[in-house]
Amino acid sequence: MGIFDWKHWIVILIVVVLVFGTKKLKGLGADVGESIKGFRKAMNDDERPTEEPKASTTPLEQPHTIDAQAHKVEEPARKD
Repeated sequence: MGIFDWKHWIVILIVVVLVFGTKKLKGLGADVGESIKGFRKAMNDDERPTEEPKASTTPLEQPHTIDAQAHKVEEPARKD
């Protein structure tokens, strides 16, 4: 019997479920799954040769610029 026997893993699993809850663990599992799928897709896309973009016959639009000014906002004094 090592330090991490199957009984220890059961206790750790119960503590994790009690601390985080099943909804949060389900959401975490879904997020990890989506991340792995995205990673695999990116790896497969890198292996394929990229096609050169076709020349467009329509003229490109000029980029738009945003004119804005920054203002300093004074925060009210904190009352402790």
